[in-house]
Amino acid sequence: MNVAILTRVSKESQSFERQISDLRAHAFKNNYNVIGEFNEKITGAAKNYDRKAWMDLMSLIETDNVDKVLVWELSRLGRNTLEVLKTVDALHKKSVSLYVQNYHIETLNSDGTLNPMSQLMITLLAEFSRTERALIQQRLESGYRKHIKNGGKVGRKIGVSMSNSEYLNKHHLVVKYLNKGRSIRETALLSSKSTRTVQKVKNILGLNVITTSET
Repeated sequence: MNVAILTRVSKESQSFERQISDLRAHAFKNNYNVIGEFNEKITGAAKNYDRKAWMDLMSLIETDNVDKVLVWELSRLGRNTLEVLKTVDALHKKSVSLYVQNYHIETLNSDGTLNPMSQLMITLLAEFSRTERALIQQRLESGYRKHIKNGGKVGRKIGVSMSNSEYLNKHHLVVKYLNKGRSIRETALLSSKSTRTVQKVKNILGLNVITTSET
């Protein structure tokens, strides 16, 4: 049986080595033939078409006989319920089963038919993951509002500006991804910054390049 491994972490500082190791061990135990491994560092809220690893996986499925995709846990597939369900549906249309290791879920039966209980669990778990993320965001926003209400200050002091070098240093991850040729949207997703911030960094880098070339 040919399988592919898909792993994901949200931050550049995180490692997906444990996911890879556990999924390789599962494949070895079941005599699976791993024909592709796709690892990415990107927020779980990203759309499928913004995920290079996912797009590369689908390209492999189009050209090779992949029977199953292995993921460590469902949140590694994504934290957006709709995108997760789209992912599962796209796999099923190619007769590819999804295996979620932490729950030992198989979305397709051995004869290729849909496993309805697994499909239900996938939907529920994806929604739980989305809800958890939404609650975390709400707590952060609540804390922010409480801080303001209690007289807390945010942002820079009036009259204090940040130099271009300071701004680039503050958003060093944005600089890193832009220098790797990532698009503004990809960079914003990977660095968890707004597209406005990424655009400003890009503009500063452009100015620096011009200045350097002129000297």
